[in-house]
Amino acid sequence: MYEYSGEPGRGGALRVLAAAQWVSTTTGRIATDPYSWMQSVHWVGGSGLYTPSRSYGPKWGPTTVLIAQELSALTECRPGVEYLARKLKLSKRTVQYHLDMLREAGLLVYRTKGTRITGSIRQASVYERVIPVEFDEALGIRTVGEGVERRPVGIAEEGRKLIGKLAKKAARKVRRRQPRTVVSGKGRCTPMQGGTSAISSTGTSSFPSETELASGEADCPTPKKSKRGPRKLNKVGRRMQLASELISQVPWLGGASRPRISWIIRHVADAGWTALEVQAIAEQDAPLSAADVRRCSGMLAHRLKGVHLLYKTQTQRDQLVEHWRTSRTAERARHNGYDNGLDGGSDRLAAQVMVGVYEGMARYSANVTAQGLDDLTGADAAADMAAFLGTGATA
Repeated sequence: MYEYSGEPGRGGALRVLAAAQWVSTTTGRIATDPYSWMQSVHWVGGSGLYTPSRSYGPKWGPTTVLIAQELSALTECRPGVEYLARKLKLSKRTVQYHLDMLREAGLLVYRTKGTRITGSIRQASVYERVIPVEFDEALGIRTVGEGVERRPVGIAEEGRKLIGKLAKKAARKVRRRQPRTVVSGKGRCTPMQGGTSAISSTGTSSFPSETELASGEADCPTPKKSKRGPRKLNKVGRRMQLASELISQVPWLGGASRPRISWIIRHVADAGWTALEVQAIAEQDAPLSAADVRRCSGMLAHRLKGVHLLYKTQTQRDQLVEHWRTSRTAERARHNGYDNGLDGGSDRLAAQVMVGVYEGMARYSANVTAQGLDDLTGADAAADMAAFLGTGATA
């Protein structure tokens, strides 16, 4: 391996001082094309001759080669630090560190240095891509010309193998490593027969005969078992679920806000109450309708206040629901009797009773008018009242 012992303008093995980092003072030659310049970049990284002058900050690595790859693609080597940081998703300081290392390694030199004056237009630095003289000497590359305008004309036989390896590296594009993310539980393998062609490329595959195909009637000997059980709701989910059931089942809660109802029923929901039990405790005093309730959430909050402390067991809640059902059934029967009226037989019986009542009242009034109330004997009054009251019973 070639070792550089040092010469004027350099601070040691392959380290260019700041004064020699200009196109007018460099000992290297301008790269004729980006491909040959990338060969020298890979050679510097693999030779081990360059060590950064800074004891802090990043070292030479894939990020340095990535930035050099972006510089090689520029027609005019005038990269902005903000442009490189935005495109490569790096920090500005990191880009500046790696540009400094490329200059120290003799791969970049200033043609014009940018300005960083506050309050004025900032200009980016213009670089020239150069190949250090150490690279030519290590590979035995012969050049013609003077200074930075030298041109390669040949290479020694012992350097051809190394230049071939560097050529492969220069042709390979370096990409920035993506941050590792957690892979989901699904498999990462590619499914079989995932290509666009249904025919095998080998040409030796054949379809099985129809007699060898399965009928599809038998059950799979190893059925797939689902590892995922039923979804378990947390405390908030249980409250929201109970609120939805109440809004859909209770008529006078229709159109209520589900989050508000879930907050009102939080205690009974945490205690394991059902929607039917909540409705029973809310309507145990008197049945409610939408017209009776002005603000349904306030009515529900009033009816449920402290009930989770009163009905603590499931037996108590079952008795509450049974009592509520019984009262609702009796009330429904009373309403049906009033709304539907009596049947035909009852109508006839009632008409006969009323006719007898009216006749008895007429006779009683006639007696009172003709004889006077004081002239009636007790026996006559009793007979008339019996006739008055008994006519309906007899009929």
